[in-house]
Amino acid sequence: MIDLYFWGTPNGQKVSIALEELALPYVVHAVNIGRGDQFTPEFLAIAPNNRIPAIVDRDPEGGGPPISIFESGAILLYLAEKTGKLLGQGLRERTEIVQWLMWQMGGIGPMFGQANHFAVYAPERIPYAIDRYTREAKRLLTVLDKRLADREYVAGPYSIADIAIYPWVRSAVQGKLSLSLADYPHANAWSSRLEGRPAVTKGLAIHTDAKTEMDEEARKHLFQRS
Repeated sequence: MIDLYFWGTPNGQKVSIALEELALPYVVHAVNIGRGDQFTPEFLAIAPNNRIPAIVDRDPEGGGPPISIFESGAILLYLAEKTGKLLGQGLRERTEIVQWLMWQMGGIGPMFGQANHFAVYAPERIPYAIDRYTREAKRLLTVLDKRLADREYVAGPYSIADIAIYPWVRSAVQGKLSLSLADYPHANAWSSRLEGRPAVTKGLAIHTDAKTEMDEEARKHLFQRS
């Protein structure tokens, strides 16, 4: 059994989708990031960077005590290695998959996140920041679109790289960044392929009982405002 410490963000959804794709049993523990649950001592013992998601594997390979993992990319790698799935076959496929996973971690996630922050949540409108990060989001979507021009998935077989990228792309085009996948036809077709996967649907359907109300308390916890 795996304990999933979760909130419904793109990073959280990466892991819920992976757990569904890999058919691993798990229990969801809600971490209400708008109310500061990520700063409790119990959660910090698992995820010292005070960010969701995190997991605890109570049945690790080889036995022994439970293993806790934070950082969504590290969790995806761990789950793929645990099951021997979604990480390709052989050195070449694995290298391609890990490259594109790191591309998401270092590019798509941070840049899309900053674009959304300055467009939606910043206390003052800063045109330069909005333009800077929106342009970078569009550049990254262009990279993804070109990559998918001659293949179904980003790194050969369907993999944790696709799972990592998809929730961020989905969030960006459904949000307030004025981005449309119609401008990126290959990425659009790829997105439709993932959307049609039953495990993706189930992973995205994971929800918590509470929602983050974007009030002053939430802004304090999410953006470290005093």
